[in-house]
Amino acid sequence: MSDAGETRRKRVLFRAHHTGMRENDLLIGTFADRHLADLDDAEVEWFEWLLMNHDDLDLYNWITGRTPVPEALHHPVMTALSNFKFAI
Repeated sequence: MSDAGETRRKRVLFRAHHTGMRENDLLIGTFADRHLADLDDAEVEWFEWLLMNHDDLDLYNWITGRTPVPEALHHPVMTALSNFKFAI
């Protein structure tokens, strides 16, 4: 893995644990702890984009199924996040 890829993964891991909402920190941070190493570079880039460009409450509601995930956010990482809540 390149240094840039490793730096991005570290940045995403930090962001996953520091979202601004404790519930998301636990949910998304634990997901990142368990699955970030298994994501390819494109999936890590998408995950970073998701965390950096969406409201914390929206993320929580989408992941927990309280509101439907917008069509534009249908992605394997979002599916994995949504399914992960059942595995905690």
